[in-house]
This record gives sequence, C-alpha cells and structure tokens, in this order.
Amino acid sequence: MRIAARLACLGGVAVLAGCSTLSSLNPFASKPVPRNPPAALTEFKQTLGVRTAWSASIGNAGAYVFSPASASGSLFVAAADGSIMRIEEASGRSLWRVNAGMPLTAGVGSDGNTVAVAGTNGALLVFDGTGKMRWKAQASSEILSAPAVGQGLVIVRSIDNRIVAFDADSGVRRWSVQRTAPSLILRSAPGIVIAGQTAFVALPGGRLLALAMSNGGPRWEVAVGDPRGATELERIADVSGSPVVLGREVCAVAYQGRIACFDAVSGAARWNKEFSSDVGIGVDERFIFAANELGILNAFTRDTGASVWRNNKLANRRLSTPVSFGRSVAVGDGQGYIHFLSREDGSFLARVGTDGSRIAATPVVSGANVIFQTQAGAVVALAAE
Repeated sequence: MRIAARLACLGGVAVLAGCSTLSSLNPFASKPVPRNPPAALTEFKQTLGVRTAWSASIGNAGAYVFSPASASGSLFVAAADGSIMRIEEASGRSLWRVNAGMPLTAGVGSDGNTVAVAGTNGALLVFDGTGKMRWKAQASSEILSAPAVGQGLVIVRSIDNRIVAFDADSGVRRWSVQRTAPSLILRSAPGIVIAGQTAFVALPGGRLLALAMSNGGPRWEVAVGDPRGATELERIADVSGSPVVLGREVCAVAYQGRIACFDAVSGAARWNKEFSSDVGIGVDERFIFAANELGILNAFTRDTGASVWRNNKLANRRLSTPVSFGRSVAVGDGQGYIHFLSREDGSFLARVGTDGSRIAATPVVSGANVIFQTQAGAVVALAAE
C-alpha cells in the first residue's frame, strides 16, 4: 500500500524521528517497484483547447509539498531550498524572489500583504508583501501544512497537533490550542482555511475543528473519519488536504474515513458517505470532486452527496487534489500530466504534460487560468480556449 510510505509516529507532544525501523515507513528510503503500476494513458479526441498562459520555475520541493497561494492578483510559491517568489498572476512576471535563509518544509500562506512559510525544526518565517522579512517565531514541532493568513493572524498547525495563532504584524502569539495526536498518522499536510471569523482546521484522527479567530475558542468539532480496525495502520483516519468552504457549507474528506459536508456555523452534518482519499477535494456550485487512494476520480452532488460519475482510467497514477475549472475538472498526476475531465460526465476533454515530476500540490484557479506546481518546481498556468 503506497500510503504506508508517508507515515509518521508521534508520542505525546514530541515527534519521535525514526520511530519505525521498517524501511517501508521511511519517506526517504528507496521504494520497491509498485505492486500496482499506474494505469496506461488512454488515447482520446481532445475537445477542450488548453494552452500555456505562462510558466515559471521556483525550485524542487524535495520530500515536502509546496502549494501555491493566490492573493491580491499575485501567486506566491516556495521551494525546499528556501526560495520564495511573488508572481503576477495575469502575466507570470516575477515581482520579487527572496531566500528564507534556511530550508523550508511548508508554504505558502498569504493575504497579499503577509507571506508565511515554515522552515526546518518548526521555524515560522513571515515576510511582508514586498519580500522583506518581518518576523520569525518557533513552533513546538515540525510544520508540514502551509500557514493560513487572514484577519490579521498567521495560524500554523505543527505535527504534534498544536495550533497556534500569531499576530501578522508583530509575531506576538495570540492563542494556542492543543489536540491529542494519534500514535500513527499520514506524513501529509492537513490544511487550515480561514473564512470570516472562523478558522477551519483539518486534523489527524479524522477530526475537523472550527476555531474562533478572536481567541481560538472551539466553535465545534466533528468527525470526518472514525479510526477503526485492530492495528494502528488500519486505524489511520486522517483528514486529507484542506477543508473547502463555499457559502454556508464546509466540506472535507478523510483517509479510510468519509467524504462529508457540514453547516459552517453549527457543524451540523449535511451529508456524509464512506470514502477514502489521501488528497483534498474540489468544490463548485453544483459538485464535489474527489480522488480516492486508488486514483479513481469521483463526482458527487453538493446538496445530497449523490454519486454523479466515476472515472477509473487514472488508477494508481497518484492524483492531486482535483479542482473545478470552467466546464472541466482538472487534476495532476504522479508523472506530471494534467488531465481535464468533463464536470458533467467525467469523460476526458484534454491532457497536458509538464516536466515529468509528480504534481502533489493543490492547484489554484485564478481568473481564466488554472495553476499547477510540480515537485521539480515548475509553475504552469493553463488557460482553456
């Protein structure tokens, strides 16, 4: 099972590096030949014109995942070597490029005026909108999830399940929330989304937590996945990717758990169904798109969760989080291809190759473009014609 290569062990609030002697649990160990090879790409007649609007290069992501952040007409991207860049979204022109002065493990979070990334050993580094260093802070352990920036705060979740909010201007700690960390989790990056005066935090153990931005007080907490099974491996039920907020709904998915939508104010369940995914979901006005851990892409209705279609032609291709884009849903894969499928029936519309490296980062839709960042560091903006 490929997901076993991205597990991490936790004990109390301390991260136990090298907690397993099994090479299969080591994300840096050489990987055996996969038992389930990626599905061969099928030929089809392209019915959606896709062109490259612009491209840029930021640097390799290494063992981490760096998703681009869109704010104030700019795209913010980062790489493992410490590179951070602000790109004009319309043209792809680089506005500035700086180096954080240390390797990075997560990023980027930005509201356009504040830019936040995570460095090694839990360092939090914050820059202003011009790329000038504003302040540094120290989290209690490693940060793998991109910081969330909004409402004058920078919020991070470290791998020991501590959520901390810092003042965006001064770096003063405003509040802190601790949740128990399961003994075995995916080495992934459950995200944080700020909507209004609430921060929605995806957690290991299958929990989705809503916190008041003012003081970190819990508004509600719900289960997206319930740990089940006889072994710790079977009991992994971490929320995958970032929750998505649209209107009064917040939706999320968990590995070995469920896909579900909740009332964003009360946390009351709108609907849920059994599902397992190790990446996040895409949402638009009508549908929710999700790829399960086998690489089967699914579409569900937003109002009831009824299945609309499923496409199994990308099985075992290590899909990214899908994103709704015009009349299509776009998704990257482990070989650097970007696939465009019909929102209505899941049929293939177009396919574009990039640099051949995996697309693990969540895509960003900005205006007429959808933007992907590869693990090798290519940043590609695509437009549909």
